[in-house]
Amino acid sequence: MTTRLQAVLAAIDSANSADPRLDEGRPEALLYGERMSAELARLVPDAPDVLQIAARGQHVERWKLARATYPEGRAGYLAWRRAQAVHHAEVVSGLMSEAGYGAEEIAAAGRMLRKEGIKRDALVQALEDVICFVFLRWYFAPFAAKHSPEKVQDIVEKTARKMSAPARARVLEEFDLPADLAAAFTG
Repeated sequence: MTTRLQAVLAAIDSANSADPRLDEGRPEALLYGERMSAELARLVPDAPDVLQIAARGQHVERWKLARATYPEGRAGYLAWRRAQAVHHAEVVSGLMSEAGYGAEEIAAAGRMLRKEGIKRDALVQALEDVICFVFLRWYFAPFAAKHSPEKVQDIVEKTARKMSAPARARVLEEFDLPADLAAAFTG
């Protein structure tokens, strides 16, 4: 790992250490970033620096833009998600610049964090696949416990649609899903 990559990852972790929300007794964004990095290392062991940075910075300072400050409903949720993506990209861009990354690398990380090019850009798609794996591995069961079977099915189908075909196949190999949920990953 290069010195500048270490510097950016440490800066993201430092920012995320300030998250007042806790998960397993640790700052939520910090734990999420660590999970993203671990899953990326498992799924894409030769990931370039920009993908490693985007994965770790996926939720950098997420708590700073409260969902409650956006309107209720789907339109408000999507506006909040877009604002989060822009915020994450801006924070990560600044950290990368401070560490000596060039404009091209900074722009690539920004595209990944804003999810510009899913299904068209291999790095953006790789990040999205990692995001989906992290959701399925760490956050799906708690989500499913709080929602109706119809809502769970809808979220699983949306998750599968975002993933690449190889990632969907890998989900079927790695997760023991009920038949109705597994069907979303067979297409």
